[in-house]
Amino acid sequence: MFGVREELLERERCTLSPFACQSADTKGRENDYRPCDIRTEFQRDRDRIIHSQSFRRLMYKTQVFLAPAGDHYRTRLTHTLEVTQIARTIARALFLNEDLTEAIGLGHDLGHTPFGHAGELVMQSEFSPSFSHNAQGVRVVERLENGGRGLNLTFEVRDGIAHHSGDTMPETMEGKVIRIADRIAYINHDIDDALRAGILSQDEIPASIRQVLGETHGDRINTMVGSVVRASKDIPDILMEEEIKEATDELRRFLFARVYRDNAAKDEEGKAKDMLATLFRYFMGHPEELPGLYGRNLKTETVARCVCDYLSGMTDRYAIELYRKLFIPEVWRVK
Repeated sequence: MFGVREELLERERCTLSPFACQSADTKGRENDYRPCDIRTEFQRDRDRIIHSQSFRRLMYKTQVFLAPAGDHYRTRLTHTLEVTQIARTIARALFLNEDLTEAIGLGHDLGHTPFGHAGELVMQSEFSPSFSHNAQGVRVVERLENGGRGLNLTFEVRDGIAHHSGDTMPETMEGKVIRIADRIAYINHDIDDALRAGILSQDEIPASIRQVLGETHGDRINTMVGSVVRASKDIPDILMEEEIKEATDELRRFLFARVYRDNAAKDEEGKAKDMLATLFRYFMGHPEELPGLYGRNLKTETVARCVCDYLSGMTDRYAIELYRKLFIPEVWRVK
């Protein structure tokens, strides 16, 4: 008699596209253990990611605008949720594995540094030019989470995290969905945040882009998602229709010119970089002050590797408070 897990696996066999990754066909985990009675392997991965400390810390990590005062600007956590929602919509429409898609989406940015890409640039300068939040995300789930034991995720989820951006592609269609959903999400929510911040006005978005993609935040997302579904139906790849892709790429270039590289809200990035670089050099000179797991890892890892792991895992506000504690003198008062 089938249990719940077996029924779920049978449902996948009967309903998913031939291009989908079946849970039953996973390449497995680094460490095997007894399957769950009521969840597939990818559902289990999703739950492990949601309950991880690294996932909770995304709440206080920068997306684009550093430590914004307003309540409605995106953080790395809200970005992650938007990516996952868009990706599940696409996966559902294409009859791909939604559970695998969701697990990759929720975990894709676990390796991101504080202060967004500004922090990543510091790690590339101070630790290694090859540092990337993709590879750091894999390290987080394999070696740093759960007291150093890792989350023991399936190969497919780790592969999706490793290749959610960059030149190499993930092995699964679900991983490819995350790549395009990530771009759809950040292009649209960064435009939305820039409009909210007064950096852009709606009329400044080129008319040629608005004509193709739509006038509103929701219109643009619907246009892009619909295009992906139409272009990717019944083929072993995730694509976007050419006209929509060209407009999307043009909108991305517009964002880089007007939001990512040159605006008042980005002026604090230099301070953030200097602060992280100073912290990095401090702990390089004082490795004995690395706490917990990072200090224990000095037995098997280089000092630079341990410092990088410690700083990369920080939230924006933790990094600021640590810098203040180490380098800003307290005002002395007579009691």
